[in-house]
Amino acid sequence: MSTRISAVLVDFGGVLTTSVYEAFEAFGAALGVDPRLPLRLLANDEQSGALLVAHEEGRLGQREFEDGFAERLRAHGADIQGAGLLSRMQQELRPDQAMLDLVAEVRGAGRPVGLLSNSLGDDCYAGFDLESMFDAVVISGDIGVRKPSRRAYAVACERLGTRPEGTVMVDDLEHNIVAARRAGLAGIVHREAATTAEELWNLLRV
Repeated sequence: MSTRISAVLVDFGGVLTTSVYEAFEAFGAALGVDPRLPLRLLANDEQSGALLVAHEEGRLGQREFEDGFAERLRAHGADIQGAGLLSRMQQELRPDQAMLDLVAEVRGAGRPVGLLSNSLGDDCYAGFDLESMFDAVVISGDIGVRKPSRRAYAVACERLGTRPEGTVMVDDLEHNIVAARRAGLAGIVHREAATTAEELWNLLRV
């Protein structure tokens, strides 16, 4: 008999907000380069990827990441300086009210909900009262480890006061959900609020 799911972890960017991919592509278009360039560099360029990992793990400050990534963008034809780079990359992000409402509904039903987010810069959480919205808040830069590391899910479960097998992770990145399942959690790949809500309540009501 499977363990009952009674607690929820959710990602931030792309789950509680609109698409990170679309925001970063809009940023690339605004620079006058291939809209996919910022994401392509972060995913496939060794130097850019190393900068991102170091920032997400709290080993590299925001301004150092911005300066380093701006240099990589300039090397590929973008005319940009580092100051404020992350804010510019994220300026198209908007809260997804349906997902915020879902978090409140789950907590209102007596189920603990935690946030597990890889660091996105100092300003990305502005306008979100995370401490009142969640029962636990875990940001990768604060714990020195990022998703999809198994340790990130373990720390989040510890902070939430639950066991992995009794917890479900909601994330828009499939590889993070694969890693969560390997760590013992259930997982939901988020695409849009209505489907995520249906899948989540089906798990929580078993």
